[in-house]
Parts: sequence; structure tokens; C-alpha cells
Amino acid sequence: MKETFILKKEQYYEIENWQSAWPGLIAGFTTKNGGCSSGEFTRLNTGFHVGDIPADVVKNRKIIADGLHFPLETWVGAEQTHETNIIKAGQEEKGRGSGDYPSAIKATDGMYTNEKGILLTLCFADCVPLYFIAPKKGYIGAAHAGWKGTVNGIAQKMIEKWNAEGISSTEIYAVIGPSICGDCYVVDDKVVSLVKNMLEENDEKPYTLISKGQYQLNLRALNAAVLEKAGVPKSQIEVTGLCTSCNSSQFFSHRKDQGKTGRMMSFIGWKED
Repeated sequence: MKETFILKKEQYYEIENWQSAWPGLIAGFTTKNGGCSSGEFTRLNTGFHVGDIPADVVKNRKIIADGLHFPLETWVGAEQTHETNIIKAGQEEKGRGSGDYPSAIKATDGMYTNEKGILLTLCFADCVPLYFIAPKKGYIGAAHAGWKGTVNGIAQKMIEKWNAEGISSTEIYAVIGPSICGDCYVVDDKVVSLVKNMLEENDEKPYTLISKGQYQLNLRALNAAVLEKAGVPKSQIEVTGLCTSCNSSQFFSHRKDQGKTGRMMSFIGWKED
């Protein structure tokens, strides 16, 4: 299967097929390389909230901004809390959370816009980045789906928000980005019981029992199932093969690095004409 994310520079991958199909779109995911952070944050940490030197994080973000030709003051960032709050970003949100953490939009794990010149950004280190586009209506969106956001249906909630804006589920395309794979992600009975409740009618389960009370969970497959359930055609959902835990030369991993690590960033935006 062809990989959706193509490494464009050492600092980031791009969703090349989306960008080719819809000119003016910028969408992708950063690596951990080509920045100026040190220690456990070596080198391209984009997260302000992990204990890195804030000035280094800003420098890293400026490297990305320059590469994308999308100025830092046009970025929108959030204080992510593993919940399902989703906001519509406009001119008032531009610049929030881009150069510091206190100005980030509070308690938000999803955002969308239909305006040009706004780059939606979220931070990750194993959780699942979700990307959304409704090209006919010009809507784009991003969400952060850890196990909590996933089982609480953040993917479905984004679709419902767009449905309320007059966008049919069948008009929406989605990409599931670099994140921890099913082989690397082990969870307990508590998490799997919540997954079972979500997918009672699904024959194919995204988890495998490996020992008593321990399961491998494929969060990507679970999010794909949620999107299908919300009416997004299976043919319009793409899933990466890139694992943040397996690919330690490219990505930070919260699990592999035992919690002390940097963050990658998902980004999506329409360039100004």
C-alpha cells in the first residue's frame, strides 16, 4: 500500500496527494529532526508544555514556518487535554498558542476552519493525528485522538460539526496520521471494554488479547471505524503506515521514551491566494 505521508524535508512529511488534488492546501506532520532543542528534546521539539526551553521551541517552530511559507503569527495552537472539544478557528484565533503556551486555546483537541491564511496545529507523541477536508466547501480540520479522545468519539464529533454546517459525510475525506501502531500499543481491560462498547456491531475488532488483561490496540483502525460509522466513505479514509514508536529515528514516542520526550506537530491550512 502506498504511504500517504511523503518526507519533504528532514523536518516534515506532507500529505502529497491531498496537496496535489487541492492546490493551496498545506498538510503534514513534523519529524524530530532538523531543530535546535537538546537532551531528550533533540532536536525538533514543537511542544511548549514538556519542559523544553521555550525559546528553542519558538526557533523550531520558525524553522517549520519558513519551510512551509506559513508565518508563525498565522498558526493556531491548543492546550490539548485528551477530551473532545472542537472549535471553529477564524481571524480572532490566529496566532494563539503559536509563540507561547499561555495564549493557546484552552481545553481543545480539535479545530477546523474554512478561511485561508490560518494554519491549524496540534502536538503529538504517539496519539493519533486526524486530518479532515471537505474540498467542495473549503473546510479543513484537525484532531488529536489518544485513547480517551478516540473512545469518546472525537472523530465522529468533527463529522457532526461539519454536518451541522451543511456538509454531508460523503463529501468529507480523512487521513489518519503517524502514531503508535497496534503492535506497540498495549492497553488493559478498562480501555478495551470502552472500545467494545463503541464497536458492538463490528465484526472486525481493532484489538488482540496477548495475555490476561493485556491487549494490543490499533487506534488507527479504531478511528477509521469511527469515521466509517459517521458516514465517511471507506474509500475516502487513508491510513498511514508510519509508527511513532517503531520509527525512533524520525519521531518522538511517549511510550518508547518513557514519558520524557518532545512532540511532533500536525499541520493543515489553506494558503492565501
